[in-house]
Amino acid sequence: MTVEVRVEKRFRHPRERVFDAFLDPTRVGEWLFHTPAGVMERTDYDPRLGGAFAIFERRGEDLARHFGRFVEIERPARIVFDFWVDEAPEAPTRVTVTFEPDGAGCVVVLSHDLAPAWAAYADRSAAGWTMILDSLERTI
Repeated sequence: MTVEVRVEKRFRHPRERVFDAFLDPTRVGEWLFHTPAGVMERTDYDPRLGGAFAIFERRGEDLARHFGRFVEIERPARIVFDFWVDEAPEAPTRVTVTFEPDGAGCVVVLSHDLAPAWAAYADRSAAGWTMILDSLERTI
């Protein structure tokens, strides 16, 4: 049984614009897995069905490595990708991002299905995804 981490954020921009920003390889290093004190070292981002990403950020002495593979892209409504960090490449988790119209803007709902072994990281994961969506908003 997976543990669902769910975060939601309202954007003042139309969902097409937010969706496209989520998949923009030229700006992904500004918001995806980017922390305030971190230094982005690598952003390989191939946002197409079957495409993959590898994003490395230097956080002090540590190198945070994030990987994924896009399994569904339905513009402008939904993006689904398998996600893993270097500690668990054999056990990817599923992330689903939906973009719902809301007046002149949209609501983005991100759901991350954590494996039971990662359940203790649910609150930390929710905080991380919230920070990421906030960073995406600043980038747009």
